[in-house]
Amino acid sequence: MRFISRGEHHARFEFGDLQVVSLYDGYIDMPPTRLRDESGRPLANVPETVPLIEGNLRLPVNAFYVADGTRSVLIDTGASDALGPTMGLLSDALAEAGIERGDITDVAITHRHGDHVHGLITPDGSEAFPELRKVWIGTGDSAVFTGRLEPVRDRAVLVDGEVAVNDWVTAIPTPGHTPGHTIYDIRSRAGRLLAWGDTVHVPSLQFDQPNIAWEYDGNQSQARTARADLLEQLSEPGVFVAGAHLDFPGVARVTPAGDSYALEYLA
Repeated sequence: MRFISRGEHHARFEFGDLQVVSLYDGYIDMPPTRLRDESGRPLANVPETVPLIEGNLRLPVNAFYVADGTRSVLIDTGASDALGPTMGLLSDALAEAGIERGDITDVAITHRHGDHVHGLITPDGSEAFPELRKVWIGTGDSAVFTGRLEPVRDRAVLVDGEVAVNDWVTAIPTPGHTPGHTIYDIRSRAGRLLAWGDTVHVPSLQFDQPNIAWEYDGNQSQARTARADLLEQLSEPGVFVAGAHLDFPGVARVTPAGDSYALEYLA
């Protein structure tokens, strides 16, 4: 994975024969009481190494565009106008990166939460990607396509088990955060890139203490198991992570550090 360039809202990487573009949709602030210990209670003491802004955790929101020169996949879509004024920058990020919304035909959603799926629809109610053909999403999260998202329901492709999105992307169910939480395993001659959705929310804490969960993990035990498995995979050579809530641009390498893990950003 080789860093190429970055702007205010996007960063570009070369990944073997693929191009990966990280796209910044904005951020959302959450209280530290969202962090949960192994009993499911709010974490009693948040380490000083975890940065707080006016007493809140600040979670970046990243999406990822991957292309081979002929085909492309957009992984997650940001929040559009669904979750407040600090998000909804995906369209600006795409424009800054020189990516036409009309060229995006395949979207892969990691899970149903608003900061990942609501960007399918623009603030004026129109479809964000006018040539959209397929929206990949875990079966357990498919009920999200109602109301605002009803217009794209007919293009939903439900993921129930490992399924190939194309020759170089495989959708893999990882339930826990939501019933349909799905990661996307991207492979090139340079290795593997795991776009892992909401496997980690607070990187300054959860790599050092992977057993710390998140209030919105629908099944905290499942989410911990999925995180442990993915961290083990990521610690292997040639495997990289693209994280929705890692610090922008959200592309990194993971290495073992005793009983925990260390994170090395690539840009």
